[in-house]
Amino acid sequence: MYRLLTKPHDLREYLEAAGTVAFDFETAPDEQYRDEDKAALDPHKSHIAGISFSKAEGDAVYLPLTHRVGENASNLTELWNYLADFFASPNVIKVAHNLAFESMFLYARGIVIQPPVYDTIAAAQMTLKGNTGFRSLADSGLKTLVPALLNTELPTFGEVTNGRHFDELDPADSETIRYACADSDYTLRLYHVFNNWFDRWLPKHRDIVEQIESPTAVYCGIMKYNGILADAARMREQGERCESERRRLKDEIAFMIGDVNIGENASTSAFKEYLFKDLGLPVLKTTAKYQEAADDETMVLLAEWCETNRSELVPLFKLIQEYRRLGKIKSTYIDGYGKHINPVTGRIHADLMPLATETGRFACRKPNLQNLVRSGHDDTGVRNFFIAPAGKVLLSLDFSQIELRVGAFYCRDEKMLETYHTGGDIHDQTATVIYGPGKHDKEQRTIAKNCNFGTFFGLFPRGLQRTLKFKGGLDVTLEQCKEIIANLKAGYPKLAMWQEETKYAATRYRYAETWLGRRRYLPGIVSQDWNKKSFAQRRALNTPIQGTAADILKLALGRILAGLPERPWLRPLLQVHDELVFELPTNKVTEAVVFIKACMEARPFPEFDIPIIAEAAVGVRFGEMKEIEAT
Repeated sequence: MYRLLTKPHDLREYLEAAGTVAFDFETAPDEQYRDEDKAALDPHKSHIAGISFSKAEGDAVYLPLTHRVGENASNLTELWNYLADFFASPNVIKVAHNLAFESMFLYARGIVIQPPVYDTIAAAQMTLKGNTGFRSLADSGLKTLVPALLNTELPTFGEVTNGRHFDELDPADSETIRYACADSDYTLRLYHVFNNWFDRWLPKHRDIVEQIESPTAVYCGIMKYNGILADAARMREQGERCESERRRLKDEIAFMIGDVNIGENASTSAFKEYLFKDLGLPVLKTTAKYQEAADDETMVLLAEWCETNRSELVPLFKLIQEYRRLGKIKSTYIDGYGKHINPVTGRIHADLMPLATETGRFACRKPNLQNLVRSGHDDTGVRNFFIAPAGKVLLSLDFSQIELRVGAFYCRDEKMLETYHTGGDIHDQTATVIYGPGKHDKEQRTIAKNCNFGTFFGLFPRGLQRTLKFKGGLDVTLEQCKEIIANLKAGYPKLAMWQEETKYAATRYRYAETWLGRRRYLPGIVSQDWNKKSFAQRRALNTPIQGTAADILKLALGRILAGLPERPWLRPLLQVHDELVFELPTNKVTEAVVFIKACMEARPFPEFDIPIIAEAAVGVRFGEMKEIEAT
C-alpha cells in the first residue's frame, strides 16, 4: 500500500522497529534555476521536494516537504532532527538506488549518512548480466533493472510530471504518490533480489557491496557535493598563453612545410600524406585499421629516426611535439576543465565512479580529474588551477607504493618483505637485484622503478623497452631488457613462482579475484589466440594487486566517513589514483593528518602484514603542496 504522510509522528511510527528501509528523494530546482535543464540534479541549485520510504514489499509512504501546491509535512525542524538521527542510526540498513545522489542532498543539510548502508546501483554492478560479464553503470538504472528483474514497468518522470517540476505536483494526487513510493518500494525489492543472488552465487560480493562499495558511494556523493575550487582567471590566462604559443609554432611549422593543413593536433590526413608520401618517411607505427599512425608515440619514433637518417627534419618534429603538447593542455586541462566550473560555487564537481573499472579502481568523468598531471611532471602548472578558498588549505594524503606493497604481500618474497618491514627503499633494492650492490645512478633507479611497477603484471621485454622509452625517456636495447627481467626474476624468486601459480589458478577457474573476493572473469585465458591468452594472463596478475589496492583505499574511505560527523570542518574533495584530497582550516591540519593517516594506514584485513604508509602534503594551491609529517 502506498500512502501520503505529513506528520513527523506518523513517519516515526511507520519507521519504528524497521531493520531495513529503502528511501528515495524527489528534488526540484530552486527559484532562480527553474528554467535550467537538469538543475534538479544539482544540490547547489535545487532542494528536496519530498522523500519516500519503504520497509516492506508493496508498502511505502511519501513525505512531501516543499511542494508548491497541496499540503506539506508539518514541523520541518522536528522532522529533520528525527531524520538526522535516522540516517545516522547503526541499527537500520539504509537502502537507496544511487546512494551518492541522496548523500549529496543530505550532506547539503549537514547530515553524513552512516553505515549500515546499501546502494542497489553498486549491487547491480557486482552481479552478472551474462555468463562472465558484470552489469555496467548504463545497465543499472532503476527503470532498466525493474522491468528486467521484477517484470514491472515503472512510470517515467516525464509521464508523471508532464513538463512540470516535481514540487509543482499535488502530493496528495494518487499518481504523485505512486511514482514517489514506487521508487523506494522497488529499490527495496531489488535489495532482496540482489542479496538472494549474492548468497547463491557470489557471497563475497555481498560483503563487498555492504562493507566497501556502499560506504564508498556515500563518500563519493560528499566529494561531488564539495567539488574543488578552480582558479578560473589563471585558467583563462594560461589558455591565452597556450593559444598564442600555438599560433607562433604553427607559423614556424608552416614556414617549413608550406600550406599543409596540420589541424588542431597535427594528425590530419594531409599532414600524414606529407610525412609519409611527400617526405617519404617510414611508417613506424600503424593504427588498429593498419593505417599510418600520427599519435605522440609516432612523432617520438619519427624524430628519433630522423636524428640518424634525416637530421634536417629534427627541428620540425620538435615543433610538432610542442604544438601537440600545448594543444592537449588547452583542450583537456583548460577548455575541458573550464566548462565544468559550476557558476554557483566556482568549483568543479566531477562524477567519481567507484565501479567503472574491472579491478574496482575509480574512474572519473565530467571532467576526468583522474588524468590530472602527476606531481613532479606538471611543468605547465595544471595542478595550480585548483586552490583552497581564503583561510583554508588543501591537504593531500597519498598511499606510498600501495600496489608494490600488495604485490609483496601476495608473492611473499623474502627480500621484498624485509625491505618493507625495515622501511627500506624498494626501488634501490630492485636496482641492487638488477645491477648488483653499490650506489645506483638516476638511470638505473628509473629502470628499477619501471620494472617494479610492470613486472608484477607480467611485463615482457618489449613492453619494458617501450615503458622505459616513453615514460622514463631511456633508450635500452631489447637484449638489455631481457637481461633486466631475468635478473629481476632471479633476484625475487618468489615473484616468478607467484606469477605462475596465479596464471595457473586463473586458467583453471577462468577468473581472478582480489583478496576480499572481488571477481573478474577471464574467458580469454583459455583462448588458442596467443594475443588474447597473454592479455588475459596479464589481467590475471593485475587483478589481485590493483583490485586489492583499490579495496584497501575504499576501506579507508569508510573509516574516514565514520569520523566526518564529528569533524564538520574536514571536507573531502577528490580522489586521484592513490591520493585523497581535502579542504580544511589552516589550524586543523595536524589534527586532520593524524586522523586520516590512521584511517589509511590501518590494517585492511587480518592477513595483511605489510606496513602501509600514507604521505601527507599541504598547500594553498594543489600544484604547490609541501610534504609534512604527522605529529
